Amino acid sequence: MVRKASVSHDAAAVAEIYNYYILNSVVTFEETPIDANEMKQRMESVVSASYPWLVYEISGEVVGYAYATRWKGRCAYKHSVESTVYLKNGKSAQGIGTALYTELLKLLMQKNIHAIIGGVALPNAASVCLHEKFDFQKVAHFKEVGFKFQKWIDVAYWQLTLDNRKILESL
Repeated sequence: MVRKASVSHDAAAVAEIYNYYILNSVVTFEETPIDANEMKQRMESVVSASYPWLVYEISGEVVGYAYATRWKGRCAYKHSVESTVYLKNGKSAQGIGTALYTELLKLLMQKNIHAIIGGVALPNAASVCLHEKFDFQKVAHFKEVGFKFQKWIDVAYWQLTLDNRKILESL
């Protein structure tokens, strides 16, 4: 079930999900795990800026989360956001990412967001597939911009413009 995150209640579970990726993958460029308090501060920052932070819960356990943040700080970017989705290790290909993104897009449409941008460290077939499932289009590819685990990592960006997207009509 997708629900709005409770900052105080969900921060530890969200940090645990995220820390797996910090320690074991290149999908985030952070290298040091964060604690629940740091995650709580990050979540509060998103929510206090009136952006959505969602979690997916199964039998009381948080197994995924999604949120959106402002794309850039300048005023003219106010209708653009960057989206983020993480799933607990082992929970991919179960519809959780789809459910989270569906609800996130609905909430962003209600806020009159125009452009949603998803950054993906490559390779990451699951994330690419999720974005393209929602009709995001690849708009940029930066070569070797991150360095983690003794290797260079590319980053690509996918964008969805909420106007004229048939996929969103079915949400």
